[in-house]
Amino acid sequence: MSVNRPPDDAMLAAEVEQALFDALKPVPMPAARAARLKSRLLSRANAGRTGQLDTIHAADGNWKPFLPRVAIKVLRREAGVQTYLLRLDPGGVLLPHEHPQDEECMVLEGEVRIGDIVASQGDYHLAPKGVDHGAIVSEQGALLFLRGAIPTASQVRWASVGTVAALAPDALKRIVRNW
Repeated sequence: MSVNRPPDDAMLAAEVEQALFDALKPVPMPAARAARLKSRLLSRANAGRTGQLDTIHAADGNWKPFLPRVAIKVLRREAGVQTYLLRLDPGGVLLPHEHPQDEECMVLEGEVRIGDIVASQGDYHLAPKGVDHGAIVSEQGALLFLRGAIPTASQVRWASVGTVAALAPDALKRIVRNW
């Protein structure tokens, strides 16, 4: 005569554990999230390295919204200085500001107007420490390479006359100029 005995708890736990493990299916990570994770991990892995080459391919890294029609891609940050790309879509505007140290800019693509100065592909622009410059505007769009201090919120004047003028439609600018 056989006796019905409950199964051994350890054996049941192992069977349940194996069944759960077998039922697991990999969940694909969205590409943008995978790229961000890869970038963060590589940054952490390389944080202490010195004297080594560092390459960021055009498809690597993350573009983040910065202002309307303006995106930023930080390439490197250290000791209060950052190297980055700014992509201005057509009509993109960077607000007037000053710099706590020299900032270098190279126009890689397109064209920007910096106050009264027009800078096109291949042009270099230096914004010296403490010097105010007007809004940076791109009618057709542009890609800029910059290196300078990481700005603080107090260095950007969000509601200055220069900002309003830069953001105003051309028709309104003509009226104000002729006034």
